[in-house]
Amino acid sequence: MATSAIGPGFITQTTNFTVQLGAAFAFAIVISILVDIAIQTNVWRVIGVSGMRAQELGNASLPGLGYVMAGLLLVGGLVFNIGNVSGAGLGLNIMTDLDARIGAVILAAAAVGIFLSKRAGVAMDRIVVLLGAVMILLTLYVAVTSGPPVGDALRNSVLPEQVSVLAITTLIGGTIGGYIIYAGAHRLLDAGVSGEAHLREITRSAATGIIVTGVMRVILFLAILGVVSTGAELDPASQAASAFQAAAGNVGYRLFGVVFSAAALTSVIGVSYTTITFLTSRTKTPPRTTNILVVGFIVLSTVLFLAIGAAPAQLLVFAGAFNGILLPVGIGVMMWVAWRRRDLLHGYDYPKWLAGIGTVAWLVTIYLAVNSVRPAIELVTG
Repeated sequence: MATSAIGPGFITQTTNFTVQLGAAFAFAIVISILVDIAIQTNVWRVIGVSGMRAQELGNASLPGLGYVMAGLLLVGGLVFNIGNVSGAGLGLNIMTDLDARIGAVILAAAAVGIFLSKRAGVAMDRIVVLLGAVMILLTLYVAVTSGPPVGDALRNSVLPEQVSVLAITTLIGGTIGGYIIYAGAHRLLDAGVSGEAHLREITRSAATGIIVTGVMRVILFLAILGVVSTGAELDPASQAASAFQAAAGNVGYRLFGVVFSAAALTSVIGVSYTTITFLTSRTKTPPRTTNILVVGFIVLSTVLFLAIGAAPAQLLVFAGAFNGILLPVGIGVMMWVAWRRRDLLHGYDYPKWLAGIGTVAWLVTIYLAVNSVRPAIELVTG
């Protein structure tokens, strides 16, 4: 879940808001992490205790709702995966000067290889953890090199010079929006981690996923802040890459290519796997069939990227709208099960305080949905 969240969009969002808000962006990061933990803990608990995937809970709550959730995720996932494949190619181009299209095919082939292996689940788990560690360590190196004003960042984390609601809502959507919040929960189910007996492990995993994402966000924020605080001019076309270059020279620029490629590859793996789990059954679909479908999804995304170059901005806006709709619908289903469907939780008495916190956070996601849908409507109406 953590490495799926840390994709090209994650890096771009963090960089843009750091440039706009400076040290005050620290407050948005702190608030978003707290909201993310509240939401993800509830969603993973409901899925984990019930032993049912999100769309299955949707159908059990309201016949047909799960199919709507799957359809929304499929549309958004495919468009964003084209962007992830594009990002993989761009990262490899920055790292090695290889043509971006060739780089995209190479990294897509690597993702395909993971799911064609005999132990695909284990391979996926280990590779995304390794890539996540590489991203964090390399970004930490650049953060130390850039010499950020840590004191200003710490002060602004509790007493911000300015508060950006847009930044907070964007970070929440970018961390747990769309497919991301379900990626780890579905993976736990497939790994056999479900039921009330595994509650502690499920809860710990949910919080850990958000914290790891938050750590990467903080380190990347500090790396960019160190450069911005010196007054350095960043290339508007690629602010993050130019910031890494300003902090650590050509080495920093190449390191950014590694980080961006790893971020894109883990997101390709995460979105492809999660999308297919919404279209298949854990009990009825053989693991091999699931893996083949995941491979097909990656291949389709790559072919579409090669055909159109990248996902057009309009499609990305529409995909964001679909994800914005899916977020409150999916979380609404989870909270309904937590409050009213004890039968789906096998008699588990869901903590009311936790459900209450989750419900408040769910209201935040409705606000996110409104802000996500509006740009799509404006795009259509001109």
